[in-house]
Amino acid sequence: MKYPELSKFKENLKEYFDLTPDLLPQADAESAIREGVSFKGTNILILIVAIFIASLGLNTNSTAVIIGAMLISPLMGPIIGIGLAVGIHDFELMKRSFRNLMMAALFSIATSCIYFLISPVNESHSELLARTSPTIYDVFIGFFGGAAGILAIGSRMKGNVLPGVAIATALMPPLCTVGYGLATWQMTFFFGALFLFFINSVFIACATTIGVKLMNYHIKDFSNPRRARRVRNIVYTIAVLTMIPACWLTYRMYRQSTFTNNCNRFVEQQFNFDGTQVLRSEAVMKGGKKTLTVNLVGRILPQDSLVLALTDMLPEYHLEGTRLRIIQGDSPDTGFDVTEATSSMLRDMYQITQNTINTQRETIDSLRTLTAAIAHNDTIGSTISPELKVLFPEVADIAVTRAIASNVSTGKLDTLNIALVRCNRQMNAAQATKFRRYLEARLSLPEVKIVPTDKI
Repeated sequence: MKYPELSKFKENLKEYFDLTPDLLPQADAESAIREGVSFKGTNILILIVAIFIASLGLNTNSTAVIIGAMLISPLMGPIIGIGLAVGIHDFELMKRSFRNLMMAALFSIATSCIYFLISPVNESHSELLARTSPTIYDVFIGFFGGAAGILAIGSRMKGNVLPGVAIATALMPPLCTVGYGLATWQMTFFFGALFLFFINSVFIACATTIGVKLMNYHIKDFSNPRRARRVRNIVYTIAVLTMIPACWLTYRMYRQSTFTNNCNRFVEQQFNFDGTQVLRSEAVMKGGKKTLTVNLVGRILPQDSLVLALTDMLPEYHLEGTRLRIIQGDSPDTGFDVTEATSSMLRDMYQITQNTINTQRETIDSLRTLTAAIAHNDTIGSTISPELKVLFPEVADIAVTRAIASNVSTGKLDTLNIALVRCNRQMNAAQATKFRRYLEARLSLPEVKIVPTDKI
């Protein structure tokens, strides 16, 4: 070999991915799958109990309860059976698996529908809503979940793979959501959840078929290869057709997410006004129309000019064609229902008001300090006048002030304490130094600059 190291690396890599030592005999794996396909007696009762548990979990919005129901559910059996049947050309197993899957789905939908018809709580929580918008990610989840499932069934080292697959692929909750949509007559829930279940089933079966081929399972029926080819083509066509709406829904989700992020960035960067705060913002994309609604609280801003100015800035945030609605306290279109004034919103309003009050209080305290300093400078001359008559009788008038000096070359600012002094007779150098030290000590200032003047 020209590159022995490369050849050795390939051999080592092949050993890592060699499944032969871990695989069960085909007969044992097939027996386990065929046993799971059956839906009679105990399996039907377990399925009904699992459906009730999952419906309770969806009704109470409890993730832990839903996970428990997915672990109990025997729904994976017929789907794995369909994938195996397509892979080994066992058409009788395919018919039985498909029939049992239909019966299991019907029992599940009927059970959850009955539950939600008699349940006093029919609110659509987040766990229900999550089962109504399938995307391309659910295709991948179903496919890789099915791949893990057939590998676990066909190998000796199963571990906790099958329970993990049951949780990841989540076959039970979509069927419960279908029952909820039927019970409450909400077709969005019905069709969205049914499509999600269909996606999971199709791609678990596809992954099983591919896994069976890779594990070199022997074909059962060699008599009709044309029929087998036709069945495989139908299965793969269904898989491709299933991906098309999933890709479209993923694209819509991406557009909505991008639009929402751009709107949030626009509001965060452009709605910064003194005395006015953003209470909430809502980005809606529906039927090709995009709307951004912003609710403001605080000082009322000029509505028309504000909308006009901010609309011109929308293209900078990739929000071309978006309608901007700004709702303020005096607007007749409040954009609120009274029922939406939740405790969370009230806390936000209280916090905004409290922050505004604290800011204003700090400003007032600062102005009071500045005013007190100015008043002190205005009266300092009259305060020390009696002392000056005794200590420095030559001083006729004095004014003490503070000035800000700017260096012309560097632009650096400096604070100066200045005393404007008019004298009856001129002080000598020693008297001037003594007078300056007196002012610095008396006024508690680090340095005082004395400026002689003829008039004050």
